[in-house]
Amino acid sequence: MGLGILEDTKLEHVPGTATLEESRINLNTSQVAATGLKTDKTGRIILVPQPSNDPNDPLNWPIWKRDVILFVLSLLSVIASTLSPLLAATTLTLSLIFERTFTQMALLTGYHLLGVAVAGILFVPSARVWGKRHLYLLGTCVLIFSSAWGGASGTNYKSLLWARIFQGVALAPFEALVNASVGDLYHVHERGKRMALSNLALFGGAFFTPVIVGKITHTMGWSWTFYFIAIFSGALLPCVIFFVPETAYARPEYLNIDTATILKRLNANDPQSNSPNNIPMDTNHNNYYPEKHSSDPATNAEVADTDGRRQSNSANDIPINTNHNSYYPAKQSSHLPSNTELTDTDGRHQPRSIPYYRTLLPFNGRKTSENYFLLLLRPFPLFAHPGILWACLIQGTLIGWTVMIGIVLAAIMLGPPLFFDEVKTGYMYTGAFVGALVGFALAGLVADPSAKLLARWNKGVFEPEFRLVLVVPQLVLGCTGLYGFGIVSNDIERYGWFWPDFFFAFEVAGMVLGAVASALYVVDAHRDVAVEAFTCLMIFKNVFSFGLTFSAYNWLVDNGVRKPFVAIASVQVVICMLSILMCKSLTPENVLKLARTDNYRSDVFGKKNRSFFARHDILRLLKLR
Repeated sequence: MGLGILEDTKLEHVPGTATLEESRINLNTSQVAATGLKTDKTGRIILVPQPSNDPNDPLNWPIWKRDVILFVLSLLSVIASTLSPLLAATTLTLSLIFERTFTQMALLTGYHLLGVAVAGILFVPSARVWGKRHLYLLGTCVLIFSSAWGGASGTNYKSLLWARIFQGVALAPFEALVNASVGDLYHVHERGKRMALSNLALFGGAFFTPVIVGKITHTMGWSWTFYFIAIFSGALLPCVIFFVPETAYARPEYLNIDTATILKRLNANDPQSNSPNNIPMDTNHNNYYPEKHSSDPATNAEVADTDGRRQSNSANDIPINTNHNSYYPAKQSSHLPSNTELTDTDGRHQPRSIPYYRTLLPFNGRKTSENYFLLLLRPFPLFAHPGILWACLIQGTLIGWTVMIGIVLAAIMLGPPLFFDEVKTGYMYTGAFVGALVGFALAGLVADPSAKLLARWNKGVFEPEFRLVLVVPQLVLGCTGLYGFGIVSNDIERYGWFWPDFFFAFEVAGMVLGAVASALYVVDAHRDVAVEAFTCLMIFKNVFSFGLTFSAYNWLVDNGVRKPFVAIASVQVVICMLSILMCKSLTPENVLKLARTDNYRSDVFGKKNRSFFARHDILRLLKLR
């Protein structure tokens, strides 16, 4: 057990676990030449996942090209993320213009969020089958016309409502797929700062929006808040067309050394572990999960193939891919000699670079042969996956509470005793924007260095649970913000405008730390279902926030501000404390043991949980893959 992560005894390699530092392996020069694992320029960090020899593999692109792609997507995410809080500062003003109740105007945001959730459900399987580029193009185009439509709605409430729903459709590709593109473009040790940037774009821009929307509404009219989005989105459309190629890549499974369920034992201190005889072979990288070797030597000499037969695990039966300059097991084949040279595509010639003009097409072929409608259903069973459900709660609930604050903030500030107009109410989001910047700065400073430090302490082995370090500042900042906002906003005459804004900043800082923590954990621990997992996160947070738009205002009118916010802050403390359960192991197997005996010591969720669901794949059990 390393750093509180209880070791698994079932799988030779648990998905998500990866070796980052060659220093852990302690190989001599000849052994390094034999294994040939690709490393970064320093030679100290093993690249996870391993890049192929295909020049079209995004991991082989120059870092500047990958960063340009992320920069363009982040800029568009900033524009798209302004849609959700677009009416936050002007809710009361618009209720007078449209002659609707406060709750009806709040539902313009609620149905927008529901549109994000529904569109995301439809778009994500499309990204799985045909890649992400066509969805980024579609989202940008819908963003342009729906924003122009909203600005031209006049005083027609239904027209504005449908424009808001289509704005939700436009937001969906960026909210659901940009984080997954970070996983496509970068190795594990490169993701932390980039994930912080992508989440800053998705959330940080949202909190700056009301600051300028109130001023624009006051000086130019509310419709220009929509027109400006259409203008800036139109300006960015050529950047998407020319500078954002497809990031999805069908990488051979044996290169995904973080998601594979096998592990070569490369330890120079154990001579037997360097022997090919101790390399458990997955003959079908997707369908079979080899168990740990038994103590019986006879059992150690053989492994099960996909048909249930026993076969020898001798060195002669394990073909090595000698064309990779590395020690990756190639796909098993009984008719291939052990010295057969294979390319990255298992028998095909090494591909050439795709011509630039072809990268401009919305589609460049299928990324999987799986059925679209089966993929459509995939996210829903994953809500039963403890790791993904944890990520939904860590990210989604604080986002929901943030939406709730946005709904009630206008009512609190526009009424007595402050009587703020839409301009001053918009300025109240300055604290939230500063909180977002602080949260993402902390995430960027802590995410990768903490993971590398913990991996070093863990003898060079990285575990996705190391990302949970970010939940500690989330707990402190986020829950302090919720408690504080409820207490001071309940007596606004005594505390004035500053302290609610101050605690709002704390809450938002905690929210973005939780967003980065959950996104990094999903990408690192469950990259094989990362797209579906991000869909779960998107569905949960948007449906949860949609529900709050129905009841939040009336809830506060009936109970005041203090009691509801103290209650939800307490709920958030419990949710953050669930992270403790992710550090070790409590699987369904252990739950049954705990029920049968009084003295069984049950640990908590973590690495064994990943192992359990790798061996008992919920999607395979439901025949969804």
